[in-house]
Amino acid sequence: MSEVTRRRLLAAGAAGAGAVMLPAGWTALAHADSVAPPQVLAANDMALWYNQSAGTDWLRALPIGNGRLGAMVFGNVDTERLQLNEDTIWAGGPYDSANTRGAAALAEIRRLVFADQWSQAQNLINQAMMGTPGGQLAYQTVGNLKLAFGSASGSSQYNRTLDLTTATTTTTYVLNGVRYQREAFASAPDQVIVLRLTADRANSITFSATFDSPQRTTASSPDATTIGLDGISGNMEGVNGSVRFLALAGAVATGGTVSSSGGTLRVSGATSVTVLISIGSSYVNYRTVNGDYQGIARTRLAAARTVAYDELRSRHVTDYQALFNRVSIDLGRTSAADQPTDVRISQHASVNDPQFAALLFQFGRYLLISSSRPGTQPANLQGIWNDSLSPSWDSKYTINANLPMNYWPTDTTNLSECYLPVFDLIKDLTVTGARTAQAQYGAGGWVTHHNTDGWRGSSVVDGALWGMWQTGGAWLSTLIWDHYQFTGDVEFLRANYPAMKGAAQFFLDTLVTHPSLGYLVTNPSNSPELPHHSDASVCAGPTMDNQILRDLFEGVARASEVLGVDSDFRTRVRSTAGRLPPMKVGSRGNIQEWLADWVETERTHRHVSHLYGLHPSNQITKRGTPQLYEAARKTLELRGDDGTGWSLAWKINYWARLEDAPRAHKLFKDLVRTDRLAPNMFDLHPPFQIDGNFGATSGITEMLLQSHNGELHLLPALPPAWPTGRVVGLRGRGGYTVGMAWTNSQADEFVIRADRAGTLTMRGRLFTGSFALTDTTDGSTPATTRPETDVVRLTVQAGHTYRAARPGVTPSPTLSPTVSPTVSVSPTDSPTVAPPTTTPPTTTPPPSGARATYAVTGSWSGGFQGEVTVTAGSTPIQGWTVSWTFPNGQTITQMWSGTYTQSGANVTVKNASYNGALPAGGSTTFGFIASVGGTNNPPTNITCTTT
Repeated sequence: MSEVTRRRLLAAGAAGAGAVMLPAGWTALAHADSVAPPQVLAANDMALWYNQSAGTDWLRALPIGNGRLGAMVFGNVDTERLQLNEDTIWAGGPYDSANTRGAAALAEIRRLVFADQWSQAQNLINQAMMGTPGGQLAYQTVGNLKLAFGSASGSSQYNRTLDLTTATTTTTYVLNGVRYQREAFASAPDQVIVLRLTADRANSITFSATFDSPQRTTASSPDATTIGLDGISGNMEGVNGSVRFLALAGAVATGGTVSSSGGTLRVSGATSVTVLISIGSSYVNYRTVNGDYQGIARTRLAAARTVAYDELRSRHVTDYQALFNRVSIDLGRTSAADQPTDVRISQHASVNDPQFAALLFQFGRYLLISSSRPGTQPANLQGIWNDSLSPSWDSKYTINANLPMNYWPTDTTNLSECYLPVFDLIKDLTVTGARTAQAQYGAGGWVTHHNTDGWRGSSVVDGALWGMWQTGGAWLSTLIWDHYQFTGDVEFLRANYPAMKGAAQFFLDTLVTHPSLGYLVTNPSNSPELPHHSDASVCAGPTMDNQILRDLFEGVARASEVLGVDSDFRTRVRSTAGRLPPMKVGSRGNIQEWLADWVETERTHRHVSHLYGLHPSNQITKRGTPQLYEAARKTLELRGDDGTGWSLAWKINYWARLEDAPRAHKLFKDLVRTDRLAPNMFDLHPPFQIDGNFGATSGITEMLLQSHNGELHLLPALPPAWPTGRVVGLRGRGGYTVGMAWTNSQADEFVIRADRAGTLTMRGRLFTGSFALTDTTDGSTPATTRPETDVVRLTVQAGHTYRAARPGVTPSPTLSPTVSPTVSVSPTDSPTVAPPTTTPPTTTPPPSGARATYAVTGSWSGGFQGEVTVTAGSTPIQGWTVSWTFPNGQTITQMWSGTYTQSGANVTVKNASYNGALPAGGSTTFGFIASVGGTNNPPTNITCTTT
């Protein structure tokens, strides 16, 4: 597939940017009597599988990742290829994108826009407002590790899988009477990529391994069992590459011999081999690139070498499943699921394959877990998987649709920790964006336009036609309030409120009064990437800007109320919001995209930005704004169902919000075709853009559960194609975890667990007939009110689970969300305290610090929560990890995502929890360790109590 940068694509013209990359599609033939392999069936069909290798086709290789490290596994018999990425390998280096000529030109630009002299305005923007450089810098590959095995002639019984339940790829085949197997996974606990090779005949594994890369690199053999690749990222846009990296691959073999020389690793006559891949980067943050990349790579490889393969795999699976297993989904199965995955995609339009929707849903969650973890970079346009130095659109962060879309399923599908890298990015942008706000607008606060990159560029890029869009930072800031609505984490809100306030401050300083309409408007801006007249997109007050700003201002105001701060600022932003232009219905019955009732220059354009108010916002709803709701429907009908991959995915969400189940499902089926999904299920813009995968997962979620309108709407857009099914673990705003089951397109049972006390409003067709509602925690029947025929309202208690079901439906124990068990737990004697780490390392520390050991009687499944009191310095503790150690010696390490309160030198850390399976039966003990990372003072004492 052609590799072109965004700027070269854009040079082809706005209308043609998608079309120039359109592939002819690919084909795959169904196999008579095909049956899914046993390992796929063992994973409840939550696996991608193929009976052919990827060959040289990157879009047939299978992705693995741990948030920081990524690999594409090709599964070739003769030469295995692992294409490698590390999430901080960006072209160029730190730069200041602000254009100091911008502020002086702003008044004239605004005058030209208000005078409808758009081309002249765009020309002046291109002269005075473009960032330096005028394009941003690309995310880049590390290179490849290739294992050469010799001829594949005569191989048979080939099978290749990606098990979403264990985040592991497996390749099996028979050659010369020997059955070979390779397993690969990217471990977050051990920060290495692991490739395990086994054979069912002793001493049968022989290969040589080498690195290669398009980067400027040097290969080496650091020791007798290791090869290395030392390199530096590429130059781009006149900025010299400055990210140094070291990739190491070491082999541990059973039987046979291992040697390394001249950059080639040789294994001969082994029975099993574990290849460990470690990558270190010098990127510290967007301003600093002097990290000890060699030390990082060597330390992680050395540590992983000391751990047996089974333990490496166990740690990886336990860590991954703590996230993935929070949600399960079953939409039914037909014989279509017995075909290889590429066949299922190619024939999806003509067969009934409801399980594929469940697979695509979970594939999106898998990709998010694999490309976005606490402490990593956010998932970019390709997640973390990119084989190029000049990927399409630079594989960076496009904010006018794609980066927010990447994270739409994060909270709704119970992956809130995976959101944290976005909030870290926002904090960075408040710094670079403040510089741009002052230099280019003479304003306070901060601003980011339609793209950013690893260096947090915040200025206008790519040209005025596409880049002159002010509300990128505003949209990102709305994510803070939305995330808080799911978690109720006040400390998270307190930490991120300054970013919201700064984004709002910029617009308080820069909104101007429209000379004829009197509204406060952005000027200059655009409705993303769509000209309103020939070659002119710049305008004042486009509809999407106004919708985003309403959300930003209201979110800031409500956050200030929660935090009890800034009452004057709250009054000001709400007053300003009241002066924004309202949404209008145009002459075609559609939502107007601009202040004027212009007809778009490309009717079927991929962006439908002016329906942001329908999704992801809640400004257009069926019952709250019926006229706008109908106009939104008309807008989508005018725009048409087709579009690029990510555009189709967004439209699934739109139609789900319109509660049109058949149309939402039609858009889903439109997405599952060979010009929109690659054989490996990567979404195609085209080319590959991962936002379509995440948008599809979000769209399926919106068909099953919505919570944007102050209520849980259960099965709001359930398509007839999924008549029977169940889903467990979805999340709703307000702090609710939801399970649902249905048969014959009729709801059977809803189970809702409340995180916090309050009033729960539920909407669903179940409530129009007879049903029973029970508090399953205490067995009571809650009092309810019925504000509408399909609505039930009740008061809920924190930690309680509520069940609503049709008469005669037997309660399903598997439908209830997993909660912490009620067990008898008490400290054994007194907690033992290990010496704290005196100099916390810069990376996530190993389990060390203080430990409390508990005796537990009974058996259970689920998890355990603890509360930690820390005696430390006056600086708040940050960067916690929490470990659980069991009698068998297994240790599981998690990032802490709870809250803390501080009184003097005492810090109480809450909600450090392990939610996996615990030892069952009899009396046993397990330990709870809290350890601190980062640069703050280490704790001097920790006490642990249960909650």
